[in-house]
Amino acid sequence: MPKRFSTPTDENRLAKWIVDQVTIEAEAQPEKNPVAGALGRMGGKTKAAKPTPAKRKAIARKAAKARWRS
Repeated sequence: MPKRFSTPTDENRLAKWIVDQVTIEAEAQPEKNPVAGALGRMGGKTKAAKPTPAKRKAIARKAAKARWRS
């Protein structure tokens, strides 16, 4: 039978237990990938190059034709 888990009732032991739990969780988190962060910051260039209204209309027409083609 597994041991029963309980939190300490003494205030000092409870405080130590809480600090231990927080530091264990902080150490368990993986580090961020710097390459992924750099790629995320590059997204602004793609948003700035959005299509013109005429280009969007052409894309929509092409999609509608493809949708209604049997």
